[in-house]
Amino acid sequence: QVQLVESGGRLVQAGGSLRLSCAASGRTFSSYCMGWFRQAPGKEREFVAAISWGGGRTDYADSVKGRFTISRDNGKNTVYLQMNSLKPEDTAVYYCAANPRDLSRIEGDFGSWGQGTQVTVSS
Repeated sequence: QVQLVESGGRLVQAGGSLRLSCAASGRTFSSYCMGWFRQAPGKEREFVAAISWGGGRTDYADSVKGRFTISRDNGKNTVYLQMNSLKPEDTAVYYCAANPRDLSRIEGDFGSWGQGTQVTVSS
């Protein structure tokens, strides 16, 4: 298990950019695939992006492909989500999560979750 703390969420205008960070505790961070999920008001939590242990493989939801970039720095135990060209429909609480298995979009594969950070995109 790793403990995860997200940061970087705030209010931003449509078309703007944000970078979310997720700091992990523990010495085994590099053995986890990491993911970002989001939950908008009144909606179920959904997959956004995932990255493999070494960062060589990534996966994105169609809704964010080409606008969001996931990356990680294993030396800093941190995973990032760079979000560009933000839209009002990107408004949600964003969660990072750790998966001890292979790259996945399935929530049940992620055993550790952060508390979330709010991103609000105004039109």
